[in-house]
Amino acid sequence: MAKLEVRNSSKVFKKDGQTIYALQETNMQVEDKKFVSIIGPSGCGKSTLFNIIAGLLKPSTGHVLLDGHDIVGKSGYVGYMLQKDLLLPWRTILDNIILGLEVKGVSKKEGRKRALPMLQKYGLKGFENHYPNELSGGMRQRAALLRTLFYDKDVILLDEPFGALDAQTRLMMQTWLLKIWEDFKKTILFVTHDIDEAIYLSDEIYVMSHRPGRIKAKVTVNLPRPRNEQTLSHESFIQLKQDLLAMMKEEQIT
Repeated sequence: MAKLEVRNSSKVFKKDGQTIYALQETNMQVEDKKFVSIIGPSGCGKSTLFNIIAGLLKPSTGHVLLDGHDIVGKSGYVGYMLQKDLLLPWRTILDNIILGLEVKGVSKKEGRKRALPMLQKYGLKGFENHYPNELSGGMRQRAALLRTLFYDKDVILLDEPFGALDAQTRLMMQTWLLKIWEDFKKTILFVTHDIDEAIYLSDEIYVMSHRPGRIKAKVTVNLPRPRNEQTLSHESFIQLKQDLLAMMKEEQIT
């Protein structure tokens, strides 16, 4: 049984008397503790699919199963991080990270006690009492991701978390994320426009068509782990990138 399964899920919106098909019937199976990416052209329904999985939108048809249980329309069953870090500017980095714990009823004192070692281990040592506007974009994304992880859900949705970062910082954050993933043993579903990023991070990649979105391919990434900068020049990496670029080119609207 898959950890997360999207079964025949679609989404149709009605606006100004018009019917907008945002997502065709979609099927997806994500195994426990796997890192799975979704790529596709802009507007293909990737974020719509994430919102359905997160319980923020109800699909027009279909189901979403977590450990075999239907979670359609039910929020709080998965962790969800958007591209913007959405850190609260009036809270310190430490207190931002423990926000999910507080929501679950953990005291601020206990939350800080649990979180502080994680900040020290994952590159935020010395920044625990800083405020978000005092940190770089990469550091803020670290804090936002740790906050999502501390919400302590088995499945984490990451919607282009590194999209606004420069190339050098982005690669550094990708490698950092892989370390976090290996340590926390979470199941990650990751949306990106960057093919290199999808290959570098993932066990599997789903390719979506242009709107109305559908899954056109599922690709297995047969690259050894752990991965590093040398992975980017691996022959299998280059071949897979060419294959995915060809698939994406087919989806260009002329």
